[in-house]
Amino acid sequence: MGILNLTPDSFSDGGDYFKNVNKAVKRVEQMLTEGADSIDIGGESTRPGSAGITSEEELERIIPVIKTIRKKLGNGFPISVDTYKAPVADAALKSGATQVNSLGGFTFDPQLAQVIKQHDCSVVVYHIKGQPRTMQTGKIVYKDVIGDISKFFQNQIKLGMKAGLKKNQFIIDPGIGFGKTVEQNLEIIKRLHEFKKLDLPILIGVSRKSHLGNLLQQKLNLSEVPTAGKRLEASLAETAVAIQNGASIIRTHDVLETKRFITVLESLL
Repeated sequence: MGILNLTPDSFSDGGDYFKNVNKAVKRVEQMLTEGADSIDIGGESTRPGSAGITSEEELERIIPVIKTIRKKLGNGFPISVDTYKAPVADAALKSGATQVNSLGGFTFDPQLAQVIKQHDCSVVVYHIKGQPRTMQTGKIVYKDVIGDISKFFQNQIKLGMKAGLKKNQFIIDPGIGFGKTVEQNLEIIKRLHEFKKLDLPILIGVSRKSHLGNLLQQKLNLSEVPTAGKRLEASLAETAVAIQNGASIIRTHDVLETKRFITVLESLL
């Protein structure tokens, strides 16, 4: 799953494709050529400390791009829209998106379940503790990080099924970096196989994330944290263990490198 952020403030590629439809479409074409199976498009940054935006602003960013992608590149690949807002998801799905990738599942907008039902599409439910603005501040405590996230998934699935969704419409993502410490993120990757009991596809997104930079600085005694673009090797290391432990969808900024890496890894496995 190749990442396309249409934001001015995402932690890694913020501003690269903001309000530039042609550049965004070219990037999608490049990612498909490099081996992406699907594209995940987001119009609102959910990086730590980020402030929310209105549905109208989010729609202005993503709808022209989704429509142009479908017009120029066709319908031969899935497009996932990274949003938790029902109106945004509805408009994106009407414009050519085929899946919703929702922060917190139905936590922030319960109406999202009805949109998923109406469009009969799949939904990625990804975990967050707190809200983007404050999720990495203060002490982050879990009774048991895997157990707590599993309960969250079970609750979201129940809410969705109560609204008429089928279990096979769900994909789960433990939300690496969304209200977790470095140690908690590592524990999730190491114990990822425990989510298999939910019998759902597991998506993992570790690409370029800040905990990897913090880990590298700590372990290698670096004078500063490696910037987002210098965390590829660290991202691939976590990806390898995640795949070994059951992840079947990998969300990444670095499609070519990740595709080649996974190709060899799967041959070895």
